[in-house]
Amino acid sequence: MEEKYLRLLKANFPEKEAVLTELINLEAIQHLPKGTEHFVSDIHGEFPAFDHVLRNGSGSVKEKVAECLPELTQEQLTELCTLIYYPEKKIQKIQELRTDEETTAWFRIVLPLLLKVTNYAGRKYTRSKVRKALPQKFAYIIEELLSESDPQKDKVDYFDAIIEKIIQLKQAPALITALGYTIQRLVVDHLHVVGDIFDRGPQPDFIIERLMELPSVDIQWGNHDLVWIAAISGSAVAALNLIRISARYGNLEILEDRYGINLRPLFAYSEKYYAPLPAFQPKFDEEPCHAEEARLLNQVQQAAAILQFKLEGQLIQRRPCFLLQPRNVLEYIDYQNQTIHLNQQTYPLNDFHAPTIDPKQPTALTLEEENLVDRLLTAFQHSEKLRRHMDFLMEKGGMYLCYNNNLLFHGCIPLHENGDLKSLRIENVTYAGKELLDYYEQQIRKSYREPDQRTDLATDLLWYLWMGECSSLFGKEAMTTFERYYLLDPKTHVEKKNPYYRLRNEEEICQEILKLFGLPETGHIINGHTPVKEKQGENPIKAHGRLIVIDGGYAKGYQKTTGIAGYTLLSNSYGMQLAAHQPFTSVTDAVENGTDILSVSRLVAVAEKRTKVKDTTIGQKITQEMDDLEIIYQFFDKF
Repeated sequence: MEEKYLRLLKANFPEKEAVLTELINLEAIQHLPKGTEHFVSDIHGEFPAFDHVLRNGSGSVKEKVAECLPELTQEQLTELCTLIYYPEKKIQKIQELRTDEETTAWFRIVLPLLLKVTNYAGRKYTRSKVRKALPQKFAYIIEELLSESDPQKDKVDYFDAIIEKIIQLKQAPALITALGYTIQRLVVDHLHVVGDIFDRGPQPDFIIERLMELPSVDIQWGNHDLVWIAAISGSAVAALNLIRISARYGNLEILEDRYGINLRPLFAYSEKYYAPLPAFQPKFDEEPCHAEEARLLNQVQQAAAILQFKLEGQLIQRRPCFLLQPRNVLEYIDYQNQTIHLNQQTYPLNDFHAPTIDPKQPTALTLEEENLVDRLLTAFQHSEKLRRHMDFLMEKGGMYLCYNNNLLFHGCIPLHENGDLKSLRIENVTYAGKELLDYYEQQIRKSYREPDQRTDLATDLLWYLWMGECSSLFGKEAMTTFERYYLLDPKTHVEKKNPYYRLRNEEEICQEILKLFGLPETGHIINGHTPVKEKQGENPIKAHGRLIVIDGGYAKGYQKTTGIAGYTLLSNSYGMQLAAHQPFTSVTDAVENGTDILSVSRLVAVAEKRTKVKDTTIGQKITQEMDDLEIIYQFFDKF
C-alpha cells in the first residue's frame, strides 16, 4: 500500500527538484499572515444589502484604503471606495457629468491610486495567489503595473507610458473595473455563510448566483435553506410550505418566473375552493401589490396551508418515532363546532375554511389534490435552475463547520434545561450533540441522492428538521403555524425556544460544546438564526466572548424589532471584529451620493501574536501535504 501510495504521489512530481520546489513553496506559505475571513448569516433573500456588504467587506475595504492612502481627505476616500464597490456604475456617472478631457484627467488620477491599493491588499499573499485573483484579460498588464505601482525614478516614464496607452486605447474603464473587483477579492479571502439564504426576501436566487462567483466560500445550512433542499429531494410537505411562505410574502414570482415552476394548476384549485380571508392577507416589506394579485396570494396561501397540514399529518402518522403527534392538528378539530382542542384547552377557530377536508379522515388528500401535489412536486424536481442552486448548497454546505478553532452552525445544539444534551431516538439508535448533527447531514445527503424516494425516512427527516423539537435548525418546542393563522389567543402563537438559547450565555456550556466538536475552549461558537434585539439592549457577544450571534436582521421585516440591519463578523491575523450595520438604502444612493452602510465595529478577540497560515485549518492541510512530500523526497530514488 505504501509503494502504491508513493507511486501515485510521485506521478504528480516526476522529478525530485519539483518536490523540493513545492516543499519550499509550502513552507514559505505557512509563514504568511492568515487571510481575512468574513462571516454573514440570515440574508433572507435581501440581495442588494448582502451584495453591498460583500463589495465593501463589512467596512474592511474602506479600512484598507485608508491605511494605504492616509493622505486622502474623507471625501476623496469615500469617492475612491465607491469606485471600488461599484466600478461600472461609478465610471458611467463620471462620464455623464464630466467632459472627455475631465474624464481622462480623472483616469490618470484614480488608476495609480487603485494600483497602490491592489498592491497593498495583496501584500500578505503569494504572487501566485495574487495572479490568480487577477482577471485574465488584464493579468499581464496589471501584474506589470503592480510591480511598478511605486516606480523608481528610472521607471516613472515607463509606468506613465503604460497608463497613457491604456487610456488612449479606451481601456481605462475596463481596467478600473478589473482593479475594483480584484481589491474586493483580495481584501476578503474567504466567506462563511452561517445559514438562511432563503425566506421572505425577494431575491434568494440572485444571492446564490453571487455566491457561485466567489473563489472561496462555505455554507452552514439554515432551516429555510433546508426546506428548499427538502422540496427538490421529494418532500411534498416542504414544497407546499415553500409555496405558502412565498404567497404570504408576495414572492410567488421567485417560483414561477425565476425557477420556472408551473403554479397555474394550484391557482385554479385555489380559486375554486377558497375566498379571501383576513387571516391570510399577504405581508409586504415594500409597497403592496395590486388588489387582484393580493386576492390570489390570499387564496393560494389558504390552499397551500391546508394541503401542508394534511401532508404533515400523514408524515406524523407514518413516523411515530418523531414524537410529533400533538402537531397533527387536523385530528384535534371539532369540525361541527369549529373548535380545536390543544394542550388540554379548547379554542374557537377563526377564519378556518377547509372545504376539502373529510372530518372522518382529515389528513387524506382528495384524488384532485393527489394529482395536484404530484404535479407541483414534479415541477420543483424538474427545475434546472433550482437543481443547479441546490447542487451548490450541497457542495458547499453542511450542518456545521469546524474552521480555525471556531464552530459554525446556524441554530443550536439541542439541550435540556440542566445543560445535558437532548437526544433523538431513530430506529433504536440514540443521537445527541455532534453525533446528532452528523446523522442529520448523512440523511440529508441520502435524501438528495435519492429524489424518487418521496416518503422514506431520510426525506421525512428533512421535514422534521424544519419543525421538530430536537432539530438543531429549528430550536423550538413546536412550530405554531396553524395557531398563528386560525387562533386569536396570542398565547397559543408562542414558540418556546430550546434551553440552548438561554444556556449559551454561560461560558462553561459553550466550552463544553466546543470540546464536543474537538475544538479548544479558547475557540468561538458562531451562530445565526435568532435576530439580536439590539435596541432592547441584547448583546450579540455572549459567554465572555465564547459565542457570537451574527443575525441582526437583514430582512426588512425584522428591522423594527432588531433596530439594525444585520451583524457580520471579520476575522483576520490580528483578531476578530463584529460589525453592526444600519439599513442599506440603494445602489443608486451609494453611487451618486457615496452612501455606505454605516457600521459600528466591536472588537471580539485580539490574537496574542499575529496568526499565520500554519496556525489555521488550511495550514493543517498544508502540513499534511508537506509530510507526504517529505516521504516522496526521502524515498524518491527507490522508485
